[in-house]
Amino acid sequence: MRFKLIIAFVNDDVTDVVLEASRDAGATGATVINNARGEGIKQTKTFFGLTLETQRDVLLLLVEEHLSREILEKISAVGEFDDSPGSGIAFQIDVEDAVGVSHQIKELTEAIEERL
Repeated sequence: MRFKLIIAFVNDDVTDVVLEASRDAGATGATVINNARGEGIKQTKTFFGLTLETQRDVLLLLVEEHLSREILEKISAVGEFDDSPGSGIAFQIDVEDAVGVSHQIKELTEAIEERL
């Protein structure tokens, strides 16, 4: 079984909604890293030297490769990445190898067979 890693940077107020949507699309879990910062094309605004930026979370989802595109698109839609500049980004990368997921392979195999 092959996996992809989806990495999503989302505003912290939509983290739970994005996680729920990713589960609905086939993700079996995620790791959330809180309190991330970042900049886009435009620098963040400051007020008397204090940076005014929304808090971001980083979501790491190890997903089966056949489900990855659907999960990625669902994350984008729910997070409104293409509709609202600065709302977040997500991308996927190939995973060469993974351990600690053998208990999920049976469940994932059944889910993939149903979808294909």
